[in-house]
Amino acid sequence: MARQPQPRRITLGGREAVALTLEEYEQLIASRRQIGGQSARVRALGQRVRQTERLLDDLETLLAASPEGCERADDDEADVTCLRCAIAALLRRHRDTAS
Repeated sequence: MARQPQPRRITLGGREAVALTLEEYEQLIASRRQIGGQSARVRALGQRVRQTERLLDDLETLLAASPEGCERADDDEADVTCLRCAIAALLRRHRDTAS
């Protein structure tokens, strides 16, 4: 297993510091930029996930609020109502497997 590099410690004005070469410093700055960009993307994705979860909750509530059951006299209306039930069941199954 490779040993981790040990920083070069110096004392500057009575305070302990770490000496970096110009290349090491530039790598550190580049890493910080990458982490900052990734952090922003993760925050945006988290917000998008929360928005999508709220949308799915609202959709499930809307579908569950349908006053009619799947058994209707009119075939066209029965298809729509059955589709509502199927979508609501799909949302519940998806949420159960995601949890």
